[in-house]
Amino acid sequence: METKEKYTFEELKEIIAKLRSDHGCPWDKAQTHESMRKCLQDECDEVLEAIDKKDMENLCEELGDILLQVMMHSQIAAEEGDFTVEEVISVLCRKMIRRHPHVFGGESYETAEESKSRWDEIKRQEKEARRMGIKL
Repeated sequence: METKEKYTFEELKEIIAKLRSDHGCPWDKAQTHESMRKCLQDECDEVLEAIDKKDMENLCEELGDILLQVMMHSQIAAEEGDFTVEEVISVLCRKMIRRHPHVFGGESYETAEESKSRWDEIKRQEKEARRMGIKL
């Protein structure tokens, strides 16, 4: 695959799948959710450092590294039959819609504090529902 200026999400998925394939990278293929824990923590720390330094070029790169973590964990999960990156996206979209009734529903808030308070309440309700075995 030759390097180009811009890639699509589909191409990213193909790259990650190839890295984990029998003809891919031995290190990437050997990774598990557990073995990647430290990498995820390190990448999160690097994002925070870029934010603190207001280094937007580095922030862009470090966010890419976080996306790599999401893609690798999703690929591992897909290989194990647990979930796909598309399911990760769908879960996130449903959550954002559910937690923003002032944007996607009929509620209205005047301040960021009201919005955050409602977010926290909805999140608490979601946790309670999951505890009771209700799938959201």
